[in-house]
Amino acid sequence: MGQATPEETMRPESLACEIADAIATGAQVAPFSGRGVGLDLDLAYRAAAELRALRGGLVVGRKIGFTNRGIWARYGVSSPMWGDVYADTCAEIGEDGGVTLLSGFAEPRIEPEIALGLTRTPQADMDLVELGQCVGWVAPAFEIVQSIYPGWRFDITDCIAAGALHGRLLLGTRVSAKSLDLSLLPETTVKLCKDGEKVEDGRGENALDGPIHALKHLVALLETDPFNPGLASGDVISTGTLTDAYPILPGEIWSAHYRGPFECSISIRFG
Repeated sequence: MGQATPEETMRPESLACEIADAIATGAQVAPFSGRGVGLDLDLAYRAAAELRALRGGLVVGRKIGFTNRGIWARYGVSSPMWGDVYADTCAEIGEDGGVTLLSGFAEPRIEPEIALGLTRTPQADMDLVELGQCVGWVAPAFEIVQSIYPGWRFDITDCIAAGALHGRLLLGTRVSAKSLDLSLLPETTVKLCKDGEKVEDGRGENALDGPIHALKHLVALLETDPFNPGLASGDVISTGTLTDAYPILPGEIWSAHYRGPFECSISIRFG
């Protein structure tokens, strides 16, 4: 058989197959956006739907990526995105999370986040207070993100098609939403540390003005998406990094310490 044409490569099914192979093997591929045929948002989310079907497995929620506007210029993007979180890519690790293996990830990085657990189905016409009432718990989280595109160079459509760069979501200890004022989550501060040394300070407002704001953005985005389902009660939502995303290596110990309206810590060692 001859080599696939750019038009054939850009079919959602073809995109999903190449992406699935890369993720499964830890390989990297050239960004699709640079292959001679335009990859727009519509095609990217269609490819994401095909990737979900091809991959299989129970979807337990969504991750929202690029909610931190402060890092958009660094990655060449100008808007948030989302991807699926699966039962086998999501784990509850508590405050002292033990060891997570990095084998199989392509250029992995770590992001400190605030995760939300939905106990009601959110609707697009809900305001921030009503959306907060859909949240049953809040947890500190680390997301391990990866890039199947060498050097973390891509267009946002490449990221969307590849599952929004999701690798693994590690949840700390859940805190009941009833014990928190969710409107104050933007005021939460986080200190991200590697091997006990501070790497960066972040704030809850860095996630698109706050975690509930990020949730509202996601609900609105899914409302107009004909290829992917909306959110539902029981979903876990990772609302985006509060700092930059940092490269990680086996042997390192990373921790995040949240203070203010939401006080907790999470730690993980990589093997």
